[in-house]
Amino acid sequence: MTDCKQFATFFLNGLFFGVEVLKVQEVIRYQHMTRVPIAPAMIQGLINLRGQIVTAIDLRRRFEMPPRPAEQLPMNVVVRTDDGAVSLLVDEIGDVLEIPENTYESTPETLTGVARELIRGVYKLKERLLLILDTEQAVSLPATFNRQPTKGN
Repeated sequence: MTDCKQFATFFLNGLFFGVEVLKVQEVIRYQHMTRVPIAPAMIQGLINLRGQIVTAIDLRRRFEMPPRPAEQLPMNVVVRTDDGAVSLLVDEIGDVLEIPENTYESTPETLTGVARELIRGVYKLKERLLLILDTEQAVSLPATFNRQPTKGN
């Protein structure tokens, strides 16, 4: 019998992504967010999840993709990280898939830029590729983010 892994899946700008089920706390509809002044663009805001304050990261911005259409509200995939719960804003939620480990391949060499840092590998499915998101990398600030001093400082 082949070993399998389970992934919670979602769509982002037409691409199919997966996160290990064990890292997912919950999946919820769009929540009202409180903006965070002077935060990196990838941080959409903070949500109140039953009394727990959770940072919401827009994966489109994290991947440097075009913005989500204004009429399309994102969904929240709340993941557990070393630093606590974080919400990943995605376009659409998929299913939970159980995938044989023997279909796994490392990140393709053709993948460049931010995506290369954030995608751990891929699974070849019959109809598409499942891109496996590295959640710890996705929620960390990009190396290129550094605050520039303002004039007069």
